[in-house]
Amino acid sequence: MTIHREGYKSIGIGMLIFGAINLCMYYFFSASLMWLCNIVFVLTLGLLLFLISFFRIPNRKLTISENAVIAPADGKVVVIEETTDEEYFKGKRLQVSIFMSPANVHVNRNPLSGEVVYNQYHKGKYLVAWHPKSSTENERHSVVIRNGNTEVLVKQIAGALAKRIVNYLQVGQKVNQTEEMGFIKFGSRVDLLLPVGTKVNVQLNQAVQGGVTVIATL
Repeated sequence: MTIHREGYKSIGIGMLIFGAINLCMYYFFSASLMWLCNIVFVLTLGLLLFLISFFRIPNRKLTISENAVIAPADGKVVVIEETTDEEYFKGKRLQVSIFMSPANVHVNRNPLSGEVVYNQYHKGKYLVAWHPKSSTENERHSVVIRNGNTEVLVKQIAGALAKRIVNYLQVGQKVNQTEEMGFIKFGSRVDLLLPVGTKVNVQLNQAVQGGVTVIATL
């Protein structure tokens, strides 16, 4: 397991706060309230470890398949339905949405190889990530990857806690399946917009792993 580079600053700040709180507690209260100092130490250590785990990148055997769409994120499948996309395709698409809780791995990966033909950031609200309107009203970053005649839109969506979306891709860039495309801090959602008729290999409420689980077959 490694730590994602997006976490270096946050973890560093967390360690400084952890050290400052506990140094003050033990300096001022250890003589009379050692039990309180110990409780504060355990609680703040737990928060620090959670922060570190949020930015983890576990060692995995990633799935590479030319005819498959691989999960772009860890989480739970919360939507599988046809929808009308007004942003790029201007028509019907098959939407598969993955909800990412704060406990999930939050690195986002390319679901397929190809060329980036669209990349757009949208300001917006911070509705809870499972809200039906979060796909169109929340802060989000949309990317379309073209592979031959197939185009897949990947939408990183901010949630009630996620206040920062990071996307590393650029229009015209050639990308490889399962390589990093971005990161969303502190829980959110990722939507996939696929061609109508695409065979979906997952079910509602199924837990998926980014870079591993086959979401659909092209």
